[in-house]
Amino acid sequence: MGIVISLIVVLICCLIIWRASDAFEESSELIGENLSDGVRGATINAIGSSMPELFTTVFFLLVLKDTESFSGGLGTTAGSAIFNGMIIPAVVILAVIGAGVVKSIQVSKKVLIRDGISLLVAEAVLIFLIGGTTLKWYHGLILMLLYVAYIVIMFSTMSAPAQDEVEDEVEDQDEDEKSSSRFMALLTLDIQYALYKDEELTKGRAWVQLIISMMVIGAACLLLVVACQWMGADTFTVPLLGEFSGFGIPIIFVSVVIASAATSVPDTILSIRDAKAGNYDDAVSNAIGSNIFDVCFALGLPLFIYTLVYGDINMDADIVVYSSELRILLFILTFIAVMIYLFGKSMGKLKAYLLLMVYALFTLYIVGRAMDWEFAKTISDYLNSMYSAING
Repeated sequence: MGIVISLIVVLICCLIIWRASDAFEESSELIGENLSDGVRGATINAIGSSMPELFTTVFFLLVLKDTESFSGGLGTTAGSAIFNGMIIPAVVILAVIGAGVVKSIQVSKKVLIRDGISLLVAEAVLIFLIGGTTLKWYHGLILMLLYVAYIVIMFSTMSAPAQDEVEDEVEDQDEDEKSSSRFMALLTLDIQYALYKDEELTKGRAWVQLIISMMVIGAACLLLVVACQWMGADTFTVPLLGEFSGFGIPIIFVSVVIASAATSVPDTILSIRDAKAGNYDDAVSNAIGSNIFDVCFALGLPLFIYTLVYGDINMDADIVVYSSELRILLFILTFIAVMIYLFGKSMGKLKAYLLLMVYALFTLYIVGRAMDWEFAKTISDYLNSMYSAING
């Protein structure tokens, strides 16, 4: 019963994030209308849609305040990166092909190489940077500076968009689809209608809408962290309902699957909408750019602030082992995903199914690792031997 309650709470969080992501998409589309070459997807869209990962990592640190707090944040960001790299491109491909828009999608090799190499570099830095049992403030600072460098490169290499690509895209809605009042808009989390009703969305209003939608998602992420904490615990107490049993497993395994999938809802929705509109570069670069943001900023900023306020984070031996193998696995799976993207001239159903299969195997490994299955232990030993060899 306790697991069911936790999953219901997670589902509610997903619904809130999903509804708020509509406001994300509308705001970021207007704010970044003059960006090109997949830059909007890798920056404005990626940062906006990655707020759940940032908020979730912050709340893991603030709520738990122990050695598991960092592992929960790492599990969320790493799991989200793998989800984004595998599930989102696959869903985008199948959604566009299923809608009969095209038979395959063409993504700029320049965008794939640029963002793929940037992501692999960020993950390699993460492997070498966090190699011991103690996390310090400068670890977070280095990760954030790495993201700043990525943003500078993105904008310095951006070409000017064609004039016919710079246009306002206003989504038409029938009157019967709109909320009848601001009160109903609040109940259904129709943020734009609740704020402005039928008024035109200007860039100034778009920034306000983006900030408010972030606040809504932040509240959902706090609830998500609590639900993950319940799942990982042996027992937990729900106010007014009593005491229940959880899985009794390290929270890193809960966060790497449950929290990461829930926080990746905005990335998925934005990428699907970009792809259906024909913006394939943005659709894929949003997923990859979100991963770079997750690894560098969504993990680096909370780590930087937390260690400045509360001091160094000292991880116990088990957490070090779990986080080490997860970082190695993240790099390996990212490399596989980038190779799948780059192979061939286009991205079709075969690549989509291959990406889904890789993610299914990853999920099976995480479940096996949490349950101490023999095959998972063997893979874990191999991953940790790789990590030991890399870090000397």
